[in-house]
Amino acid sequence: MYTLHYAPDNASLIIRLVLDGAGIPYRTALVDRARRQQDSPPYRALNPTGLIPTLETPQGPISETGAVLLWLADTHHLGPGPAEADRPVFLKWLFFLSNTAHAELRQIFYPHQYAPADGHRAHLEIMSTRMQRHFGLLDTAALQHPKLFAAGRPLGVYTIVLTRWAALYPVHGPRWLDMADFPALEALARAQEARVETRVIARAEGLGPHPFTHPEQPNPPEGSVL
Repeated sequence: MYTLHYAPDNASLIIRLVLDGAGIPYRTALVDRARRQQDSPPYRALNPTGLIPTLETPQGPISETGAVLLWLADTHHLGPGPAEADRPVFLKWLFFLSNTAHAELRQIFYPHQYAPADGHRAHLEIMSTRMQRHFGLLDTAALQHPKLFAAGRPLGVYTIVLTRWAALYPVHGPRWLDMADFPALEALARAQEARVETRVIARAEGLGPHPFTHPEQPNPPEGSVL
């Protein structure tokens, strides 16, 4: 059985939704960010970067969201295999989500790591404009490749969780994402929300009754989001 080291409404949410959606057995291990457990020697031994998530497997621990999803997709046939026609498309969008969209959205979450205090407003304007373009590309991709971007599948889950965070952060900043501008992603949000595992995980992580169509700030029963 796998062990998913998680914190509520962190990137581990993506992995958890995929695992549950595919019926893959696993157990969770809370990384309490309020106590900085991600910096503890035991966690750093699993994941030297201290980031969340880490998935322990019989072959060893895996970190980095995109890497975990690729490993799960190949191990459990959750995406096209190396010889299948859709493999290049799958890889292209998985790496786009991981290396571009997720990485740049993170700059909106933590502007102090990327810009001086007097530049935060301009930084948000630049990055939110970039993210709007990214979501536009993902909206088109979801329309063109509905099986790859289906609810419960790696690309679909990754995309829709990013839209959740884009709607919520920065907490005290202006709201810049309108899902009505991205109809394929809006439909994906409804589909993901209708799935049983979404309701179960939303309760477990305190995400509210409509985590993707009407996101609200998390109120987890255990652990800390930040």
